[in-house]
Amino acid sequence: MTAVGPLHVTLKVAARCNLNCGYCYVYNKADQSWRDQPAVMSDAVVRATAERLRSHCERSEQPTLRLVFHGGEPMLVGVRRFDRWCRMLRDGLEDLVEVKFTVQTNGMLVDDDWTETFLRHRVVVGVSVDGPPEIHDAFRVDHSGRGSYAAVRSGIECLTAAGLPVSVLSVAQFGVDPVRTYRHLAGLGACQIEFLLPDHTHDSIPAVRARFGPTPGADFLIPIFDDWWSSGTMDLRLGPFVAISRAILGGPCEVDFIGNNPLGYLFVEPDGSIEGLDVLRVCGPGLAATGRNVLTDDFSDVAAASPMHRTFVFEGPPLPSGCRACPEQKTCAGGYIPHRYAAGRGFDNPSAWCPDLLKTFTHIRNRLGVGHQETTLRRQALTELAASTRGPAR
Repeated sequence: MTAVGPLHVTLKVAARCNLNCGYCYVYNKADQSWRDQPAVMSDAVVRATAERLRSHCERSEQPTLRLVFHGGEPMLVGVRRFDRWCRMLRDGLEDLVEVKFTVQTNGMLVDDDWTETFLRHRVVVGVSVDGPPEIHDAFRVDHSGRGSYAAVRSGIECLTAAGLPVSVLSVAQFGVDPVRTYRHLAGLGACQIEFLLPDHTHDSIPAVRARFGPTPGADFLIPIFDDWWSSGTMDLRLGPFVAISRAILGGPCEVDFIGNNPLGYLFVEPDGSIEGLDVLRVCGPGLAATGRNVLTDDFSDVAAASPMHRTFVFEGPPLPSGCRACPEQKTCAGGYIPHRYAAGRGFDNPSAWCPDLLKTFTHIRNRLGVGHQETTLRRQALTELAASTRGPAR
């Protein structure tokens, strides 16, 4: 069995990182498979990826292809190699599909050469920052334990000075003032901030709640939402709140941390191995692996190789049985897949962050003034409108 739905790919071009963040799911969790990877992806793997993607896009007929450069730290590959790979991917794909590049970086290595390359290839840049220096430097340190904030801020300033829009990715840190964190990040000049709840499963979350209380995630997110809401502007988008609000208002879910749509993306490791959602590493060794490689296999072959990844990537995960009576079963729908995991029970569980998600959804509902029945009616109306716009099937 194969699957040929629309697909986007993250290229994990470097298996090493110049930082050693304590919460990192790649280097500091149970799955240590990064040690078996070459430090940097080869031209042969990039070329094979382009060929496999071309074959897939010919069959899926998707109009757009999103390619994310990730790691490790992707900028460790060097600016010349990165430029060559962008040209290689464009040359192999752009006559067939619109290619959109993104890079997710810690920002430590940004300079004028990198900035010019990002501009040339229209690369959207995401930079990881966890807050003001004292917060960021407590978690995002180099291999000698030194903080990285000063270098990261310098990198962001280099990007924004050149007119490049920057999206900030920030992992929620508990026990700090969330509004101060948000306002500091907003002051960096980013166009968007994505706040992420830390990656925990049902096996690791009890220790977090024992230390920070029953709903530390919601207690971090809700004050930020209120501060953003009171600003009265969408000039700065806060990703999780936009997504949650859209779901409450009946719109489509276009993110992976809520909803049960097919993920629609795969990862390619430096040696060419194809992985499903790589954050599944937090659940245990080997769960992200599919047993397929771009040097020998098509992306659609993942469906036959791994029923689990076929479900997650191409079909969409089922609603966890514990969510069936929840009023947010159509909006939250169980939360982010890795956070559902529990040893012995697998993924058939609500998110480990369930109390936090429910509290956050309830708060945003109250701000919007939209009840659950209205969400259902809005979704039905939007579905009917979309169907009428498409016209009759031929």
